[in-house]
Amino acid sequence: MKTFKVISLLLCYPESDWLAALPELEDALAAEADFNGEANARMAPLFDLLRQSELIALQENYVATFDRNPSHSLHLFEHIHGESRDRGSAMINLLEEYWKHDFDASASELPDYVPLFLEFLSQLPAEEALELLGDAVHVLATIGRKLDANGSPYATAFQLLEALSPVAAQELAEPPVRDMDEAMEMFGPSVDGVEPLMNPGPQVSVVQMPTSRRQAAAATTH
Repeated sequence: MKTFKVISLLLCYPESDWLAALPELEDALAAEADFNGEANARMAPLFDLLRQSELIALQENYVATFDRNPSHSLHLFEHIHGESRDRGSAMINLLEEYWKHDFDASASELPDYVPLFLEFLSQLPAEEALELLGDAVHVLATIGRKLDANGSPYATAFQLLEALSPVAAQELAEPPVRDMDEAMEMFGPSVDGVEPLMNPGPQVSVVQMPTSRRQAAAATTH
């Protein structure tokens, strides 16, 4: 579904190449109006922000919104597990879901990064994508409410996802307090060199897409 692909891109760090394609992104949403309803109208404040602001201002706003405010984190499981050991298990379960569908998640971001998750949904049939969206909507809606409370147009992307979900979003409990003594995790350091999660269990050293899955995924793209 292109709707998920568009939202994924809009939630990425602003770059001049995809910002130049905003009209095409709006057209893609309009083409799936039977699926996403009033997506363009709902997300008009975000499109206006991206269209009318200078690139450097957009980048500074993005960093302030998502990188410097943990309550807006674009990592799903951080809002549920914080950086406790449970987050590692949830990551592995999500990776297995990616692998099951031959989706190569070997990116620089962690598996629960919202744009990566939405990219995954965009490659699934609508019914299956919506089912998985329903699993994540409680977190997505929480992020959206916090963004809306802070007056961020990015809230509209999460409000659209909540509207698309077949499951009503529920309130989340506050995640565990971060314990940096448990912040070494098998997915390795993030781009800025911060070791994000927890100590690996004795049975897991490196989490990678199985070679057979990686080859199959590559074959389908050629």
